[in-house]
Amino acid sequence: MSLKKYGIQANLEGRTAIITGAARGIGFAIAEALATSGATVAIIDVLEDALAEAVSNLEAQGCTAKGYKCNVTNSEDVTATVKQVAKDFGGIDILVNNAGITRDTLLLRMKEEDWDAVIDINLKGTFLFSKAAARSLMKSENGRIVNISSVLGLIGNPGQVNYAASKAGVLGITRVVSKELSPRNVTVNAVAPGFIQTPMTDKLTQEQQDQLTERIPLKRLGLPADIAASVLFLASDAGAYITGQVITVDGGMVS
Repeated sequence: MSLKKYGIQANLEGRTAIITGAARGIGFAIAEALATSGATVAIIDVLEDALAEAVSNLEAQGCTAKGYKCNVTNSEDVTATVKQVAKDFGGIDILVNNAGITRDTLLLRMKEEDWDAVIDINLKGTFLFSKAAARSLMKSENGRIVNISSVLGLIGNPGQVNYAASKAGVLGITRVVSKELSPRNVTVNAVAPGFIQTPMTDKLTQEQQDQLTERIPLKRLGLPADIAASVLFLASDAGAYITGQVITVDGGMVS
């Protein structure tokens, strides 16, 4: 959805944005917010049907978008995709590392392959895309990286050791890369969502949803638009003097 109806506006005309894991959910909300603010968006995902639907949705709103199927854990695939986006649109100005999965269970029950899958997509994918896009971002006058972490990378949660570790790692990447790229006028920040209303949370029972909201001072789940608004701010000129920071968007869970 366009965030303009919330009074949130930015001018991203002439800028190209890559958003990983953007065919659905929070990723699509971010892509939509940037696209309706004027950016050309490259939607990265592994789900071809969802990619086509996401691009069609944005084009119907008058936006410029293109879908790219890419495995964020494969360095050759990532490098080739980033090069193609830069070739297609003449450069890259914004990178949003959003792709992520969960494979939840308690430590004593967690399989090694579930640890590896979450670390590879959530953490390695962020590293690979940041590395591949860095040179193009340094050529931009408005280079931005926004990494989607999680409050669980700050406070942890039983049954999510792999997810919490991956998202804590994303915060480490954010802080280091911000220092490395700041001299080239590229800002690097992270957004750490709390519990957000998505198709995944919609599957929870009412009792489970009530238990979640009880942990949130604002007493409601967040919306994908809440995350998209923070990303839009950091990607815009309004966020030009912010780098190496973590914005928690969690209704007050972490304070």
